[in-house]
Amino acid sequence: MRVGIPKEIKNHEYRVGLTPPSVAELVSAGHEVFVETKAGNGIDFDDADYQAAGATILPDARSTFAAADMIVKVKEPQAGEIAMLEPRHLLFTYLHLAADRPQAEGLMASGATCIAYETVTAAKGGLPLLKPMSEVAGRMSVQVGAHYLEKEQGGRGVLLGGVPGVAPAKVAILGGGISGVNAAQMAVGMRADVTIYDISNDRLAELDMFFSSQIKTAYASRAAIAAAVKSASLVIGAVLIPGAAAPKLVTREMVRTMKRGSVLVDIAIDQGGCFETSHPTTHENPVFEVDGVIHYCVANMPGAVARTSAFALNNATLPFVLKLANLGAERAMEQDAHLANGLNVANGRITHPAVQEALGLN
Repeated sequence: MRVGIPKEIKNHEYRVGLTPPSVAELVSAGHEVFVETKAGNGIDFDDADYQAAGATILPDARSTFAAADMIVKVKEPQAGEIAMLEPRHLLFTYLHLAADRPQAEGLMASGATCIAYETVTAAKGGLPLLKPMSEVAGRMSVQVGAHYLEKEQGGRGVLLGGVPGVAPAKVAILGGGISGVNAAQMAVGMRADVTIYDISNDRLAELDMFFSSQIKTAYASRAAIAAAVKSASLVIGAVLIPGAAAPKLVTREMVRTMKRGSVLVDIAIDQGGCFETSHPTTHENPVFEVDGVIHYCVANMPGAVARTSAFALNNATLPFVLKLANLGAERAMEQDAHLANGLNVANGRITHPAVQEALGLN
């Protein structure tokens, strides 16, 4: 198969769909790989590194799309990239269509077959291609939250871990999944006062056993969330319903009760966000303020630590890329029901039930 790797063009997105070691695996399996020039520069790989792995370097995105049968990316295709897709193309990347109707309509019109990383499942449960970036985003959420709590950033002037004689800051984490657990690990490491909220009592029990006395757990009722938001200095939204839009757990009225200079970090922003006051931001302009509360809602958080993120993502995606290249999309999905769960668009239609429901499409 002919595999194309375009340069990512989303704001401050430096990751790349395939690293040179991944390219070498494809080439050794008999496939051709075409890489847009400078696609890997953001993670310190130049064109020579890709050529050494066996790739052909092409001068721009248009020639890369034209040469390839399968396009492997990181972020959802932007409008100009969607315009280059054809019915013969297989697109393999993050899509997050539930919160992006224009993209969904563009992909349907293209006729391309589109498999989304975020809805591919695993035999033991979970979302294996979302997991590595959820880990990164969870860990980053505490890092950026602590930064924006600093007074010069507009925050309360609070140190998460406090110091002897001064209490640590309260951190509320909404959602006990991969992102939430990784956020909690970082917050605990910084000696914050951490509580995780979830609607699964079984999950809360697991978290209690995992963290022991390092954190507190609470059932995520509306009243509990309202109380948490009011008292916390940092609230991290880490909820996920696979393929669907994120539920709005924190209302505008709840935000009004927060202390001035508190921080909200919305990891769920790719799926529409779990705070009513959220809207997507970029690494160039990452925050905005509502009622004196700082909102960090960057839709590609892991792009800030691009090299770590690219390698972590490639570790997870490469086996699926090889399967698709070796067998073709149809045979690969026939043989692997978990890969088939990643199918979001085919033959001009939305195929994933949760995305259909979120967009109101059949």
